[in-house]
Amino acid sequence: MRITGHTLGTPHCNVPEALELFRSIGLDGAEVIYQNDYRSGLPVGDLAAVKSARQTADQLDLPILGLTPYTTAHNSLNNQEWTAAVDELRGAIEAAELLGAKVIRIYAGSWHPGDEDFEGHWAQLTKALSVLASEAADAGATLCVENHFGTMTQTAAATARLVREVGHEAVRVLYDQANLTFTHDEDFEQAFQVQGDLISHVHVKDLVFTDPDAPFRAAETARVQASERAVKSRVVGEGSLPWTDIVGELAKRGYDGLLSLEYEYRWHPQDLPEPREGLARSLEHLKTLINKQTEAQR
Repeated sequence: MRITGHTLGTPHCNVPEALELFRSIGLDGAEVIYQNDYRSGLPVGDLAAVKSARQTADQLDLPILGLTPYTTAHNSLNNQEWTAAVDELRGAIEAAELLGAKVIRIYAGSWHPGDEDFEGHWAQLTKALSVLASEAADAGATLCVENHFGTMTQTAAATARLVREVGHEAVRVLYDQANLTFTHDEDFEQAFQVQGDLISHVHVKDLVFTDPDAPFRAAETARVQASERAVKSRVVGEGSLPWTDIVGELAKRGYDGLLSLEYEYRWHPQDLPEPREGLARSLEHLKTLINKQTEAQR
């Protein structure tokens, strides 16, 4: 398992600065946001910025291994919106190939309480991923659908269903136990039971509940607004997530992919130490867990 930094955690850095920070604290690589108007991301369709980021990564010997677009309209019933979203994801696949990134985070469209015609939107989503899967494979990348609120795969069970219905080796699961925990969905044992054989990417973050009985709510897909939150973000290993057990289960299953530190400093800086400190502490905790697993297997 390799531990990467995610540029969600570096909102005050441009991409080269984020890569330098990740390299300086000993991370194995980077997952970079692909979105307009974010300082620590690559603008959509800007191949010059993509090539420049690749050059910086090569100079630092810190590979960009993951790309994170924020596209959501690929489950739209409006054909023009659907086509634009699929084209945007095609651009992400092209960018990933130029970067050498092997995994692309995918939202399962957009879905919120009160939305209608689930099966219709689901059909559009599966069609989009089916169209894009072979293109991703040709680019040497895997489309990893995240367990994420505000999408059609909030739960591990829904994510597994989607990936199995698409049925292509280039469409897999991005496992995020923190997301499943604060939405009150599957615990880690349940999550592995339903999707463990499909995981090709893992996001790592930690949290504590401020009100464990509060129902989950979020008006947006990308983040939970402050007024909606019933949790606080924490450095990995300093919250309530059972990362010892999760890393142990991943190791037992032979997972050799990325553990991406999705340090939520972009959204919740009030909860966390500054990125250099918090990422370094998170990295040290994960390295300790991985080393224990390696020793146990000898």
